[in-house]
Amino acid sequence: MTAMYTCKRVARSQTVSLRHLRYHVLVWGDMPCDEALAPLVLVHGWMDVAASYQFMVDAFSDAFMRGRRVIAPDWRGFGQTETGGADHYWFPDYLADLDFLLDHFVGAQPVDLVGHSMGGNIAMLYAGVRPERIRHLVNLEGFGMPATRPEQAPLRYGKWMDDLKALHRGELALRPYDSLDGVALRLMKTNPRLSADKAHWLAQHWSAPTVQSDGSTQWKVLGDPAHKIVNAQLYRVDEVQAAWQRISAPVLALEASTSSMAQWYQDKYTLDQYHERLKVVAQCQIAVIEDAGHMLHHDQPQLLAALLEAFLAGG
Repeated sequence: MTAMYTCKRVARSQTVSLRHLRYHVLVWGDMPCDEALAPLVLVHGWMDVAASYQFMVDAFSDAFMRGRRVIAPDWRGFGQTETGGADHYWFPDYLADLDFLLDHFVGAQPVDLVGHSMGGNIAMLYAGVRPERIRHLVNLEGFGMPATRPEQAPLRYGKWMDDLKALHRGELALRPYDSLDGVALRLMKTNPRLSADKAHWLAQHWSAPTVQSDGSTQWKVLGDPAHKIVNAQLYRVDEVQAAWQRISAPVLALEASTSSMAQWYQDKYTLDQYHERLKVVAQCQIAVIEDAGHMLHHDQPQLLAALLEAFLAGG
């Protein structure tokens, strides 16, 4: 049997009522916390969960964590947070969810915000909408999306409606697994850098057992298949840039040395175009984490933690 990763710092699991949803949140850190330290808020990416940050949290130094509260939610429809009966998702809800979460956990206190992938895109938008709430911002491979054109809208709306019908016919269902080992192997196939002990630890947070009618057990991925539906609205770069221009916090944009952008977007959107967009952010530095892929918080948690500690220590 594969050895399981052992956590250095155990998170406290909490469920709070927000916007008619039961929201699941992980909290690490000393209690009571040092009110002079900005809370660190970690938001995960698409088809991921809050527990994904465990390895990075474990890699933080004891000095950095002393008195600090670290907060990581499962986004709606992921992990243990409810779906609310939704059959599609859109970014305004993520922004509002984050706003309500900060109200609940930190009040008016500014936070250090870290977002990965989809979470990085949300964090960048939020920091422009609510600049007064963000002290520092770290964007982990939240590149945004390819630019769209207005004439694409009719086909996009049609695709959205077609996807909704496919969802209700059960055609977008996520594949179940016969064992936790199967889930771990799936995670390792997606990310070959992920070690077996970490994959098995993540698998128990990324999925849950369900008993079938024949008495057998299958492991179901904790992600609502409705997240696979294309957004009905186009990605409007001018609106995104208007938000980014309002970011007042220092921003650290971190990238993996092995980029996934060419695989995702071919020639529709490139790393150079992303860097060009970042020029509207007043205080932005870009850094690359070597020997890492898109899941850089899994691949190089120690390097990532050290970069974050140094960046967040700045004024």
